[in-house]
Formats: sequence, C-alpha cells, structure tokens
Amino acid sequence: MKMVDVGEKPKTGRVAVATALLRMLPDTRERILAGKVEKGDVLAAARLAGIMAAKRTPDFVPLCHPIALSGVEVTLAPEAAGLRVRVQVKTVDRTGVEMEALTAACAAALTVYDMCKSVDRGMVLDAVQLEHKSGGRSGTWQREEATPVEAAAPRRRTRAKKAR
Repeated sequence: MKMVDVGEKPKTGRVAVATALLRMLPDTRERILAGKVEKGDVLAAARLAGIMAAKRTPDFVPLCHPIALSGVEVTLAPEAAGLRVRVQVKTVDRTGVEMEALTAACAAALTVYDMCKSVDRGMVLDAVQLEHKSGGRSGTWQREEATPVEAAAPRRRTRAKKAR
C-alpha cells in the first residue's frame, strides 16, 4: 500500500461533481423545505457539512492527497423520492477531486439524516455516485444518463447448499 507520488505531475484545473439521493417520507421532505425541523435549517447545515467534509477528506480517507480546493458548491434539491444532493468541487492541483466531491455528498446527506431522524428513521442514503470529472491526464469523464445507478438491479449473494 502506498500513496501515489504526484510530485512530477503538472498542476491543472480539475472539477468533480458527485450526487447522492436521500430517500425519505414526503412529509419529511416537506418539513425540511418549510423550515419546520426542530434542529433548525436542515439545508443550510447540510451545505456547510458538505463543504467542511470536502476540505477534510484526506483526514479520513487513507492515501488521499491533501489538496488546495478553490471552490466547493453544495446544493440540495427536492425530488419525489426525497432530496438530491449535488456537490461540485474545483481545484488547480496535481490530482483530482473526485473523493472530495463524493465525501461531501455523503456528509451533506448524513447531516440531513441526523437532523431529521426524530421524524423519519427510515430515510435511506442511496445512489452516491460520481457524475462528472474533468482535468488531468485522463481528461473528462461524464456519467451517461442512459445507465443511471438507480436503474441497476442489485446483485444478491446466494449460499450454495451443501450436499448431504
């Protein structure tokens, strides 16, 4: 195991976008949007949590390089199933910001869960995924809308029965 040496790579502009879906009861979503949650402004807290998580990603993701972020934007939008978290992270550095974007999306969704668990413990953090990355040697990658993660059938493990 080792941290990849990026010292010889040139600094380039890099962007990553990640999303997460937080599924919840319709009443929970409406309480959040109306500002009727006991703990306070859920959307503002989630945005702040996402930004903080992006900045601290190397502290808890092993082998992730600490990099100077030039921008982090966290948005939460209502959907029929709940809330969609979208995070865009930018840098000019030697390595990408995919991990920062994914970490921020998770932290924002977890903050919503924490603030709303008293009214809806059944919330589900789902479909955490990279949507876009650009910059660096590998160039641009964009998730194709024709194959969203939500549409993929979950794989189930089955145990083989022992012959008796």
